[in-house]
Amino acid sequence: MNIALVTGSAGLIGSEAVSFFSEKFDLVIGIDNNMRQYFFGQEASTAWNRNRLEEQFANYKHYQADIREVSQLEVIFKEFGADIKLILHTAAQPSHDWAAREPFTDFSVNANGTLNMLEMTRLHCPEAVFIFTSTNKVYGDNPNFLPLIETETRWEIDQNHPYFTNGIDENLSIDHTKHSLFGASKVAADILVQEYGRYFGMKTGIFRGGCLTGPNHSGTQLHGFLAYLMKCAITGNHYTIFGYKGKQVRDNIHSYDLVNMFWHFYQNPRVGEVYNAGGGRFANCSMLEGIAICEEITGKKMSYSYSETNRIGDHIWYISDLSKFKEHYPTWNWKYGLNETLQQIHDGIASRL
Repeated sequence: MNIALVTGSAGLIGSEAVSFFSEKFDLVIGIDNNMRQYFFGQEASTAWNRNRLEEQFANYKHYQADIREVSQLEVIFKEFGADIKLILHTAAQPSHDWAAREPFTDFSVNANGTLNMLEMTRLHCPEAVFIFTSTNKVYGDNPNFLPLIETETRWEIDQNHPYFTNGIDENLSIDHTKHSLFGASKVAADILVQEYGRYFGMKTGIFRGGCLTGPNHSGTQLHGFLAYLMKCAITGNHYTIFGYKGKQVRDNIHSYDLVNMFWHFYQNPRVGEVYNAGGGRFANCSMLEGIAICEEITGKKMSYSYSETNRIGDHIWYISDLSKFKEHYPTWNWKYGLNETLQQIHDGIASRL
């Protein structure tokens, strides 16, 4: 039996993975205890998505387990053992701001939870491919010290800089920089996944995501930039831009395109490999540019204001360079551009309101 196990299975990337892998594996096991509701409140609950998955996919089996509790994970891993061929670990506490409220919770979910998943894999299905959704926040605020230039609607990097053509590559230092506590807990997890590959020879892949987005995102003010932006555009709720004149730039990758990266890696896995994963030069926008697209799609002016205070450790300009991944997996490419992705987000949110 071929089994894929997905943590955070009711979240954005997890649920996309369940949908994608349900056609490629005999059974997809989901682990998700809706911690997102605990982090961000009722509006961020993923219960609707879990229900959708259970109704839509006959070969999906859900477990309400907590990745922080080895005893709860062990039951699952012992039952299915070496039949588990793929572990996709997407469960996380994903917010800078929230991490500072409860550092113990943030670290126990992001770092300890990842260690638990790695050790269960090593003990029960060591030949499985282990894929981890890391974050570009492992680079801390090092990107903010790049030579940036202000334009009318965005910050942009000097065109003479090596990063101008394709964006930031995997060689940017993750050291000597301010990460936020969230960034630090994800660094710990990132290094652990690399180490289980390099030390134990396990097939582990680390994907350092830019802005991950898509129509199944339960976006909130503290996490889910494009989804929350579109939600405010639709409902008329007020949106606050934090710092950098609203010209901070993010690259955005559709959840399908990211999961397709995982699929390519799974078919030809490597050991302890690290990839930047985002929209790259193909799909990126500043806050102001994102607002303009949302207004165009909804046909409504957004209600928003500006606060001079930027979020601690926030990036001014970040675009992922995917050259390394595309060199290793040349048949992969993006499917969804920025406008198409935002239209899907609009339609998804509108259908749930």
